[in-house]
Amino acid sequence: MSEGISEGFGAEDLYSVIEESARLVDAPFSRDKVWPVLSAFESGFSAEGGVILSLQAGDRVAEMEYSVQVSPGINDPYGHALASGILTRTDHPVATLLPEIVALAPTSEHYIDCGIVGGFKKVYANFPHDAQTVSKLAGLPSMPPAVAANAEFFARYGLDNVALVGVDYKNQTTNLYFQLPAAVRGNLDVKDVLAMLRETGMREPSEEMLAYAARAYRVYTTFSWDSGDIQRISFAPLPRRSLDLDELPARLEPRIAQFMRTTPHTYPGALVNASAAKWAPQREVLDLAAYYQVSAVHMKAIQAQEGATS
Repeated sequence: MSEGISEGFGAEDLYSVIEESARLVDAPFSRDKVWPVLSAFESGFSAEGGVILSLQAGDRVAEMEYSVQVSPGINDPYGHALASGILTRTDHPVATLLPEIVALAPTSEHYIDCGIVGGFKKVYANFPHDAQTVSKLAGLPSMPPAVAANAEFFARYGLDNVALVGVDYKNQTTNLYFQLPAAVRGNLDVKDVLAMLRETGMREPSEEMLAYAARAYRVYTTFSWDSGDIQRISFAPLPRRSLDLDELPARLEPRIAQFMRTTPHTYPGALVNASAAKWAPQREVLDLAAYYQVSAVHMKAIQAQEGATS
């Protein structure tokens, strides 16, 4: 186990972890990009909250992201970002979507998503015990019309239970994270995955990525307010400890492999990793992540999966 902080942590603690991880993969790093966000949200940090570091497989790392749980200490992350000056107010519908989501489905779990280059980007509303339906979310006044426009697509592939919603203020998009039904979770039909990619106009997949996507427990979709199409679609297997890097559908540059094996973490046992096969119309990519902290709810799901496969 790597040494971590056992009784909560502050902005400087998390800054050190992010800086160490960025240096490990030779990613561009500037205190001016990272520190304002961490200092602004420090009051929401908790030793019980999740902290995830992520990047994309490739020859070089141009951006590394970090996602941090900031509630219940901060109940309105968007308003907090505005008040802190790290986000600019806008009259775009993206500004009113999160309050509508929380009014529909109150939640005590919010995460912020930020980049070491791009700064503050996104707020997640998580529903660990009470997944929301597409029809309810599509009915929100500020939700992109593309969600309702793709209702038949979601129904056809059993995508109904939304466990997490991401609101991206930087790119003015939103993400729905569908929890797959137990009957197919981790064992999707490859033909269905291929059909989803083709129907949404995504790049034709490689065989390795297609097979890996079929192991998903969640499917993520991205929408904008400017198009009726699904902008991106991702397939994510359940996070787990000691991920076998040889199982991944891409060869990892040595620094990235080291990131996936040695990133510091605060919890007992081996490092928890995550991955996702992601497609847009012009490209396919493999997202990779290492958990510095794991929330109690998420750890329970990981341990249940470990018990089922042991």
